[in-house]
Amino acid sequence: MPAKRPPVPLSRERIIDAALHIADGQGLRRLTMRRLGDALQVEAMAIYHHLPRGKEALMDALAEHVTAVEVDADGRDWQQVARAWARAGRAALLAHPGVLSLALTKPPKGRALASIAAQVEHLREAGLPDPAGAARTLRAYVFGSVAVEMQRSGWADPDATVEHARVESGDADFERGLDAVLTGLAHPGGM
Repeated sequence: MPAKRPPVPLSRERIIDAALHIADGQGLRRLTMRRLGDALQVEAMAIYHHLPRGKEALMDALAEHVTAVEVDADGRDWQQVARAWARAGRAALLAHPGVLSLALTKPPKGRALASIAAQVEHLREAGLPDPAGAARTLRAYVFGSVAVEMQRSGWADPDATVEHARVESGDADFERGLDAVLTGLAHPGGM
């Protein structure tokens, strides 16, 4: 008889991964602490050790997970960094469509806030006149374009079970819009 393997220790990362799996596969409304505990093979109360504020902390952690985008800015101009940041943000949101509503409604915290601050700083160093406004514009564009892409893909229903929100023209539509946004940021007040 093979030896029984010890259970994988519960961690914040495991909890977030399991919660993302549930939200993406079954919808955010079906993500309960009990269902999450079952998926992790633990009592739901064990989750509170890692997330003392319970479901509120879980929702914050999920929003942070999909919005904390890190991009290497070394040796790259602001447009290259902004483009990389926007693409990475879009990819993270599309990978976890079940939590887009959280990303749209939860204020950035932790790593997500640090990510935005790094973007603002890079835009400031590049000499943009309103780096915070530029970062907000990029963020709004990414979130809005992903929301539209999800609607077009049929994932708009919060109870939908579609795992990946993609439409055929999504990449081209996104890049075309991103070009327009970056052009507008480079030439504020008109072209």
